Amino acid sequence: MSGFANKNRQGFLSEWRATTAAAALVALSFATPLVAADFDADATVNIGSLYEPQNLDNTAGAGQGINEAFNGNVYEALFRLSDAGAVEPVLAKDFKVSDDGLTYTFTLQPGVTFHSGEPLTAKDVKFSIERVTAAESKSSRKNSLKTISAVETPDDQTVVVKLSARSISLPYNLSYVWVVNDAAKDLQSSEDGTGPYKLEEWRRGSSISLQRFDGYWGTKPSNGEVVYQYFTEATALNNALLTGSVDIVTSVQSPDSLAQFKDNPEFTVAEGQSTTKLLLAYNDRVKPFDNVKVRKALARAVDKKKLLNAIWGDYGMVIGSFVPPTDPWYVDLTNVDAYDVGSAKALLAEAGYPDGFTFTLDTPNYDPHPIVAQFLQTELAKVGVKVNINVITANEWYTKVYKAHDFQATLQEHVNHRDIVFYGNPDFYWGYNNPKVVDLIKQAEASATTDEQTAKLKEVNTVIAEDAASNWLYLYPQIVVSKKTVTGYPVNGLNSQFFAYGIQKAAE
Repeated sequence: MSGFANKNRQGFLSEWRATTAAAALVALSFATPLVAADFDADATVNIGSLYEPQNLDNTAGAGQGINEAFNGNVYEALFRLSDAGAVEPVLAKDFKVSDDGLTYTFTLQPGVTFHSGEPLTAKDVKFSIERVTAAESKSSRKNSLKTISAVETPDDQTVVVKLSARSISLPYNLSYVWVVNDAAKDLQSSEDGTGPYKLEEWRRGSSISLQRFDGYWGTKPSNGEVVYQYFTEATALNNALLTGSVDIVTSVQSPDSLAQFKDNPEFTVAEGQSTTKLLLAYNDRVKPFDNVKVRKALARAVDKKKLLNAIWGDYGMVIGSFVPPTDPWYVDLTNVDAYDVGSAKALLAEAGYPDGFTFTLDTPNYDPHPIVAQFLQTELAKVGVKVNINVITANEWYTKVYKAHDFQATLQEHVNHRDIVFYGNPDFYWGYNNPKVVDLIKQAEASATTDEQTAKLKEVNTVIAEDAASNWLYLYPQIVVSKKTVTGYPVNGLNSQFFAYGIQKAAE
């Protein structure tokens, strides 16, 4: 995001536009190479997924499934994170930044209407930003937007955002703010967005149907309808693709599943770049996980390469911290607390636990968490640590772990792009609180240039690794499988989003 270096107003904007244009070219290289010569513009595209939303409101704890189905499809924001990882304008036609970096003035795209037929105005944008930053909001990005001190609407096409401190990531963070009609009601079970699709039907426990919105202000979708079909386990999902019930699987969950598709001429297997990290997260507020030596010992006690191979074979990668290689502040930290059972035992003894200890691991009930939990149970037993596994549902995880912080340790995958900033929030569910990290993340966000921001966050990356703030197990691969007759879908799935509007399905 070098185009967001806050040098001066004109330099800022010209560099941003050049970067955006270049990113558009890069994005093409990530798209499915085959393009259907004769496609059905009114086709129904069936997408198979394991991630049904809990509700339809991304400020109400809906889970990653709502991002996959709605982000960029039903709802749009001022900006969008492209499948290539670039920040692109959407509902923001243009913007200016004051010389002190504390005032952003956005001009909205003209002629945009919501699915209800109401016109988009600046008041809707103000309403949408304030929904995310509200005290009751459950958005994971609420903390990232806390520098917003005021949102003003001088006219229907202009939004002025005032900041209490510089925020170099503001355009990026605003890509998480879905613009909603300020008159919309019951957003947990209905919607009123500006995207290329409108909600047709949500059959809870089964599917979400999105119909092409003929009043869409931008480029029309390459298909007429998209149906996200939900499955509770991977075998049923893969069978649905094999039998033709679905056209695409957004994310394959195990390498064993790939064998039936890789050498089959009827299917395309596309490997993209993942941002999904699986981690053993501790509640750093409670004993013994408030002790850095204990956390480092547990990191050294787990053979992560063996774990990754057991789950994914040759796919995915071991990471030494929370940052994947696609983030600008990535550093290879896999040698920090590398696998070493002997030193793990020594550290436990130094921490006052020569005979180990017992803890409860709250584990989501969907793959691969239960299998990973059993692997960790076996590995940690070698250093005298007994793990009691408590299997819970996704809803229970959100209520017990994320919201109430009522846990000792948990397994969870984190899908978000550029989310190292969560370690600068002591109130986040894992409770990590290092004042140096909090300060560095504040300094990074107040940076005048992206080079300065990157340097600060590289330092943060190193500090959290040395602190073993969590136990980062591996980075998921990102594998999308589709029928050969379907093309034009995203392959990286950053933040679990899955833009459906470019998907083409061959005419029968």
